Amino acid sequence: MEDVSRIRNFCIIAHIDHGKTTLSDRLLEKTQTVERRNMQDQLLDSMDIERERGITIKSHPVSMHYSHPTKGNFLLNLNDTPGHVDFSYEVSRSLVACEGALLLIDASQGVEAQTVANANLAMAQGLVIIPVLNKIDLPSANVEGVLTQLEDILAIPREEAILASAKAGIGIDEILNAIIDRIPPPQKQEITQTRALIFDSVFDSYKGVICHVRVFSGTLEAGDGVLLMRAEQAAVIHEVGCFSPKMQVLKNLSQGCIGYVVTNVKNVSEIKIGDTITKASDPAKEMLAGYKDVKPMVFCGIYPIDTSDYERLKSSLARLQLNDASLVYQPETSIALGFGFRCGFLGLLHMDIIQERIRREYDLDIISTYPSVVYKVKLTDGSWVQIDNPLHLPDQSSIDEIYEPMMTAKIHIPNDSIGDMLALVSERRGICSNTETLDSSRVILTCELPMNETLIDFNDRLKSITRGYGSMDYELGEYRKSDLVKLDILVNGESVDAFSSIVHRSKATSLGREICEKLKNILPKQLFKIAIQAAIGSNIVARETLGALRKDVTAKCYGGDITRKRKLLEKQKEGKKRMKQIGKVSIPQDAFLKILKASE
Repeated sequence: MEDVSRIRNFCIIAHIDHGKTTLSDRLLEKTQTVERRNMQDQLLDSMDIERERGITIKSHPVSMHYSHPTKGNFLLNLNDTPGHVDFSYEVSRSLVACEGALLLIDASQGVEAQTVANANLAMAQGLVIIPVLNKIDLPSANVEGVLTQLEDILAIPREEAILASAKAGIGIDEILNAIIDRIPPPQKQEITQTRALIFDSVFDSYKGVICHVRVFSGTLEAGDGVLLMRAEQAAVIHEVGCFSPKMQVLKNLSQGCIGYVVTNVKNVSEIKIGDTITKASDPAKEMLAGYKDVKPMVFCGIYPIDTSDYERLKSSLARLQLNDASLVYQPETSIALGFGFRCGFLGLLHMDIIQERIRREYDLDIISTYPSVVYKVKLTDGSWVQIDNPLHLPDQSSIDEIYEPMMTAKIHIPNDSIGDMLALVSERRGICSNTETLDSSRVILTCELPMNETLIDFNDRLKSITRGYGSMDYELGEYRKSDLVKLDILVNGESVDAFSSIVHRSKATSLGREICEKLKNILPKQLFKIAIQAAIGSNIVARETLGALRKDVTAKCYGGDITRKRKLLEKQKEGKKRMKQIGKVSIPQDAFLKILKASE
């Protein structure tokens, strides 16, 4: 059993790409948790997709032993957290399991959007914050300027900052000593019964559900009968242990420790992130404060390309949901695409990552529909409905008002990009409510934007305008009344539900024209002309015509009277007319793929 006074639980928080994972690599090296021959870059990023993109998606706990120069041996439990705004839910869960946080700031980039957001999360949780200026060895590092930003923006004294370079190994000893000196040990709990918080979980095909836990009081060991309090589920512990960084079996997990628990629960839906584990023989009366339920912001339909893969997709989503509690989904059907699921995500990167994981980890070919947000619709009879799928939007005649979600965005950009950025915000129907100068080269714009307008390529445009130096953090704002309409795409007079979307009236015509043009180039020709139309209700706002495949019926006429040729052409025309009345256009699967891929 560990002495609680010799345990330190901390996490690393920062903006994306400021060096969190590199710092965790150096800490693992310095504490000799991983032998040098087994060391590799991004050691805690276990997924291929994390390594390829150079981003952290999942929080990764790891236990390290370190000997302080004067105070002796300590157990350090580290959580490496994601930096992107879409994964702030992962960060909030990691913070609950810790007493302190290393706030990492890139000395060349300075304080950015997620630096502020994550620091505020940690302060709200009451954590001790140790600011670390990383990458001080770069030629572009502006240490003095960043220290000033630290005081001005985050109100943290510059004297508290540690200067370091994770890549070069500078300042690693100072960081480890500061963790022990500044971060308090886990507090003694008044409640004596065993209580452990499940802050994460993963699915293992051999062991089943593996819960990542922080023990707040009591102990957990193999063979204990336990109770999952929120799920009201009894279970038996098969194995407990810690991460170093691979799973290492221990005799028990005591108060203050972070580790894993394997139980006999095999059904992924029975484990809830934020649940409390307590002993069945002496259960606690109160649960630990868990998490507020996450609200998805972006929705899209995910369908298997091969309809026989529906059950595999269903089980894949169930397992992914266990690894990622912020994913929500429910079954839906589409006339064009068959059976699939309506999935909710925290943002576009989150959506992209989940789709990529389904393709790679479960070897499934999938197609996704246009992303959309949740709208609130007031009907003429005074009732309200919430719509996350354009197909469920009531008829225009029964709608009184439509409200769309707004978001408040804090956009950090260089001074010379202000004009272009304001033009982009204006183009997306947003307004800039405040401009704040950080220093001589950077400003923060506070903008209000409709969330729907930021779904497709807003972040890409932001990065290109600022040449990669811009960053954005956002939070969901209020719902606001807006002139929104449902845009339908008709092929040969039949509506194609997969292409339906809810858009602002001012943008409906241009979007409709764009989709019609794409479809004209993608759809295979039939033996008759096909009208491709974009419609708002019964009003057609754009049209393209796909020409017919024609047999050359006059090829057999060698000379002779023109009336002979005309007669053959008229006969062909009659046939095409009759064919158009009874003909049906079946859109091939690859046409959906091309259109929806292009729109992404």
